[in-house]
Amino acid sequence: MTLPTYEVLALKYAWRKARRKDLFIGGDPHDADTTMDYFLWVVRTPEHTFVVDTGFNQDMADKRHRTLLRTPVEALQLVGVDAKAVEHVIVTHFHNDHIGAWDSFPNATFHLQESEMDFSTGRSMRHERFNRAVEPDHVCGLVRKVYEKKVTFHDGDGEIAPGLSVHRVGGHTKGMQAVRVHTKRGWIVLASDASHYYEHFEKLRAFPLVYHVGEMMEGFGKLVMLADTPSHVVPGHDPLVMQRYPAPTQALEGIAARLDVAPHEAHGSA
Repeated sequence: MTLPTYEVLALKYAWRKARRKDLFIGGDPHDADTTMDYFLWVVRTPEHTFVVDTGFNQDMADKRHRTLLRTPVEALQLVGVDAKAVEHVIVTHFHNDHIGAWDSFPNATFHLQESEMDFSTGRSMRHERFNRAVEPDHVCGLVRKVYEKKVTFHDGDGEIAPGLSVHRVGGHTKGMQAVRVHTKRGWIVLASDASHYYEHFEKLRAFPLVYHVGEMMEGFGKLVMLADTPSHVVPGHDPLVMQRYPAPTQALEGIAARLDVAPHEAHGSA
């Protein structure tokens, strides 16, 4: 069977200031100002379009002190995607920046790990350590989608379509999942928050907001195993993504990046 080759785009829709000491368990000896980018992703062929995560809107930007550059709907429009026409949204996990605009996709089926729904509606949400990144209204919105028969649950590994699959990694949240995509450069992995930055999986350093540190550490190896090479793993929040990969057009420089083509030569070209 010949697998389709997907175009994969990272769309930057928001950012915030950060400190390096806050990005790693145990802090960082070279503490300095840095930034965190917020993305959603498009995976498509001429026939089919899939969106990975939904991003958030101005309400979350105001509440959580993020800088919204464009709404997720506006970001998608820039690459020719109508959110209302999207049929499949893959949800990597239930944090506000990944499902905050869930209601912008009224006709989509949402693909998620059953363990993430259990986690986000169960006893763990009694604890601020786990619930601080979660908005109850977002979770309730996806619960309603269950009743509308618009949720597909996965338990571990699951195929969404030929050449497109999800894989539970855990760690950051109980049902954290990564997305594996077949492209013309081979198999790439959208890590989302299984690895926020390149440094996390490359140097085996854990992000502090974590449900299970052991699963997070083991998950770094799973990301690399699923990808053709380590350079085929794309982290979830690293500003370097926009620097390492080319924009689909000059007009989208700094807004969108093509992940299905090789990164710039200085960063490897596997």
